[in-house]
Amino acid sequence: MREFGYQRASDVAGAVALLGADPDTRFLGGGTNLVDLMKSGVERPARLIDIRELPLDEIESTPEGGLRIGATVTNGDLAAHPEVRRRYPVLAQAVLAGASGQLRNMATVGGNLLQRTRCGYFTDVTKPCNKRVPGSGCPAVEGEHHNHAILGASGHCVAVHPSDMAVALTAFDAVVHYETADGPGKLPFREFYLPVADTPHRETALPPGALITGVALPPTPVAARSRYRKVRERASYAFAIGSVAAALDIRDGVVREARLALGAVASRPWRAVAAERVLTGAPSGPETYAAAADAELTGARPLPHNGYKVTLMRNLMVAVLTELAEEAAR
Repeated sequence: MREFGYQRASDVAGAVALLGADPDTRFLGGGTNLVDLMKSGVERPARLIDIRELPLDEIESTPEGGLRIGATVTNGDLAAHPEVRRRYPVLAQAVLAGASGQLRNMATVGGNLLQRTRCGYFTDVTKPCNKRVPGSGCPAVEGEHHNHAILGASGHCVAVHPSDMAVALTAFDAVVHYETADGPGKLPFREFYLPVADTPHRETALPPGALITGVALPPTPVAARSRYRKVRERASYAFAIGSVAAALDIRDGVVREARLALGAVASRPWRAVAAERVLTGAPSGPETYAAAADAELTGARPLPHNGYKVTLMRNLMVAVLTELAEEAAR
């Protein structure tokens, strides 16, 4: 590991100024992803700015009826918060599905959104990787890719985004708030993560020198009946091979509103817009749910060793939607 300096920030403006003074600096929250990448040599910052003492660790109701979640709120505190559990149970479920209890007690909301892919070629500095070294190639296309992308990928990168939390936030139109030297700003989730295209090293639309200060969830009544389901290769601490965040509002046998996002299928959390369109206004039932899944997955482009994900995600989407409908009927 490269030697690095360490400094603790006392306020948001000071933290932003410290980063702006040295582009070879990184913000340190829980460190559960950054420190791993430093150990492997993927990240080599000259200095870390510890932001854990900044006043960004609160979860508050907004005047409109949504929630604002500070960037340094730990994943453990987020999952345990009563208003998160009541208004957005899918978010609590997604957080609890990720990592271990020890990691959740360290990891922060802001850091979770910025975590890097777990692709083995990305984390191995002896191998080429367009995300790590632009223009060096993507060996996963013809190599090990059984857990890689089936949607929205390109020949430049087929890795998937690892966050469970971000999938739930994607389904419910979260907004990322940040601070720069020029003042505050915000990005809706639909714009926060960039398409992989031919620039996989550019993962988010955050401006240079930005510090995430929080995430806002708008009031979304349908979220009160929501669910997160994650499939992984072992029952305990493991990254997803596929996941679904979903919510349904069903009245008089008709789907009035649907929210659906997919995880571990693309380089970013995947909002299932095509599936939502099929669901909205359609009669509730297995045929509708299957048609919605098929509409979303028609654009899937699996690689030779991850075609199983198409079937897995179709079955998972139908199963979760069916469970939500059955719950609504009780």
